Amino acid sequence: MSVLGRVVRSGVGRRRVPTVVIGLATLMAVAASVLGGSLLVASSAPFDKAFARQQGAHLSLQFDAGETGADQLSAAADAPQVTATAGPFRTASVTPEPERGIPGEPMTVVGRADPGGPVDNVALTEGRWATGPGEIVLSADSGLFVPPGMRLAFPELPGEPTLTVVGLARSVSRTADAWVVPSEMDSLTAPGTVGGYQMLYRFTEADTAAQVTAGREAVTAGVPAEAAAGAQSWLAVKKRAERDTALFVPFLIAFGVLGLVMSALIVGNVVAGTVGAGLRRIGILKAIGFTPGQVVRAHMGQALIPAAVGAALGAVVGHLLAVPVLSQAETAYRSTGLSVDPRVDAVVLGGVLGVVAVTAWASAWRAGRLRTVDAIAVGRARLPGRGRWAARVAARLPLPRPVGLGLTRPFARPARALATGTAVVFGTIAVTFTFGLSASLSEVLTAREHNAADVTIGDPEAGPRPNGPGAGPAEAADPAAVTAAIDAQPGTRAYYGAATTQATVSGTSGSLTVFGFTGDASWGGYRMVSGRWFDGPGEAVVPTPFLTATGTRVGDTVTLNGRGGEVRVRIVGEVFDTRNDGMDVFTDAATLTPTEPDLAPTSHHIAVTPGTDVADYIDALNAELSPLGVVARTGGDGGESDVVVTLNALATMLTLLLVAVAALGVLNGVVLDTRERVRELGVHKALGMTPRQVIAMVVTSVVVTGLAGGALGVPIGVALHGWVMPAMGDGAGLTLPDSVIAVYDAAEVVPLALGGLLIAVLGALLPAGWAARTRTATALRTE
Repeated sequence: MSVLGRVVRSGVGRRRVPTVVIGLATLMAVAASVLGGSLLVASSAPFDKAFARQQGAHLSLQFDAGETGADQLSAAADAPQVTATAGPFRTASVTPEPERGIPGEPMTVVGRADPGGPVDNVALTEGRWATGPGEIVLSADSGLFVPPGMRLAFPELPGEPTLTVVGLARSVSRTADAWVVPSEMDSLTAPGTVGGYQMLYRFTEADTAAQVTAGREAVTAGVPAEAAAGAQSWLAVKKRAERDTALFVPFLIAFGVLGLVMSALIVGNVVAGTVGAGLRRIGILKAIGFTPGQVVRAHMGQALIPAAVGAALGAVVGHLLAVPVLSQAETAYRSTGLSVDPRVDAVVLGGVLGVVAVTAWASAWRAGRLRTVDAIAVGRARLPGRGRWAARVAARLPLPRPVGLGLTRPFARPARALATGTAVVFGTIAVTFTFGLSASLSEVLTAREHNAADVTIGDPEAGPRPNGPGAGPAEAADPAAVTAAIDAQPGTRAYYGAATTQATVSGTSGSLTVFGFTGDASWGGYRMVSGRWFDGPGEAVVPTPFLTATGTRVGDTVTLNGRGGEVRVRIVGEVFDTRNDGMDVFTDAATLTPTEPDLAPTSHHIAVTPGTDVADYIDALNAELSPLGVVARTGGDGGESDVVVTLNALATMLTLLLVAVAALGVLNGVVLDTRERVRELGVHKALGMTPRQVIAMVVTSVVVTGLAGGALGVPIGVALHGWVMPAMGDGAGLTLPDSVIAVYDAAEVVPLALGGLLIAVLGALLPAGWAARTRTATALRTE
């Protein structure tokens, strides 16, 4: 082994604590970076990747079984544009009764023996596929939250069949709400009906609506014109999926970028501190004949060896952490099959090791240029003048002597305290920023639901149902009878009704949805961006995309062209809304009465008085509503959505990783400082300082740094959040309400600032324990 190799090996073995710190910091950084990089990759076109992976259907066609047969549909699929087909599968529309006698939404069930195939590979997310009669697999996106093992009853069908849920699955093409074996379809087809057939197609070209339409015309040319009962283009599914994820994709991207940046900064800080503490050793190496280049290579090797080991272990840990995280991301993106991209491993490993190499090179090169005598002198110098004024001030304070000695330590080594404080600042910024992102995300997802009601009757979103599986008409009932039942129910605090219609706006193309409210709906979860909620007929509030598309602003007047004529409304407010691409109008129902006198509410939203049991209220109300053919359900405040829970879990995991990395940066600085003053510690112990007092002295040496870092990191994190959030909204074409951006208050800022102190103390505990256990004689012999 060469002399340089022996120096590298001895340096790694002799300086065990810095070696371990570099390895651990690199391990945590790589793990956080793999996690963050995986989120970045998963957040890039999640629908397109899932569609390609699952061989999604470019076109899903529904046929009337009374007008055509399976053989005819199979023969008609041999069109030149078709590259693959699946089906025909028998279909039926049914309404299950999952629990408590409350019927669920109508849903489309498809008879399919196998989840795989050339088109639309259905991916199981939980449980297994149905293998025989009496079993059903639910779509994870159906909205019917029934876990495997529970049973679904169909009381409206002959024999009242009951099926056991054996699995949950996800179709990227959204081709069904549930699947059963083909032989089960006879029991799910209502008497007097023949059901339908579903055909799934992939085309050679399907990038535009015109190409999909051409493919549809080709495959339906051989069947009767009246046989085609419905169609769903993959472009419509993609648009809906991207609209659903547009708001939280930027959040996941921000989490990923934060993990990458934090990891690089902390690792660089740790390596720079470790190399900088070896100035005396550098001087000795130069004294025995090492050139500056050899000094640089030696210290780079001493940093890269533990970093490489830590990076390898970090990649393994990152993969293990990424499994549950990507599983949660699948829930958020309604996708399947997400995994760590090999390119993430390559970029992260290369990037982190590159940061280590560059930082070690820069620090060693700067030290290597010092004269030999200067390097030795700097490495051994006590710098006697520094920190004396702080020691004199601490001596006058009514503090225990060990605490006073600890508090003055940062002033004796300001450069090292600055490096340690930098790690605390970065950690506090990460915690503050991640906390804000998580809180803002919860506000965004809550704001877009528009359902602060405790109880809803009819369509919870008060809007038209989209075309596709599970679509059906909104529940209809006599509005006067429904409101009478609500008024008579004890515990009713407030309620409003919502009706919907379609209209166009003069000067623009395309239709939009108009929501007409009876009663005051301002409490129903509609977050205002600017202006105010409407007060009466003739006024309306609209989302940001509406203002952008029509070139209007709050205060302008627009003309709505409805089924019965024109209605002019004045825009009095801008509301946060993401449905229907933001092309909605919210107004008083009386505004629409002149043109549509028969327009009636299709949903009712109720707030109960404080202390009222919602479940008992719903049971009592349903007893009154049963003759009317409508059902009351729990409203939007029943709990956090799966997406909120999922993304909060992601934020928590990444925050813990970043805090650990920052704490390692502190640990490195305290270890270097403790090693440097080990003889001083021996003197203190010889004079009677107990192990507990030693621990107190070492821990309090980072208190000032932790408090200062927290006090600096929190405002930077808040400012970063305030800058990033509006940019995210602009990227999605939305103006975010103040409630989404202003998520910090004094009760939260103070604990966040103290988080810097917590990070510093966590990093100092280990070296404090080492210092307390060091024998006095050993410490005194150390030079």
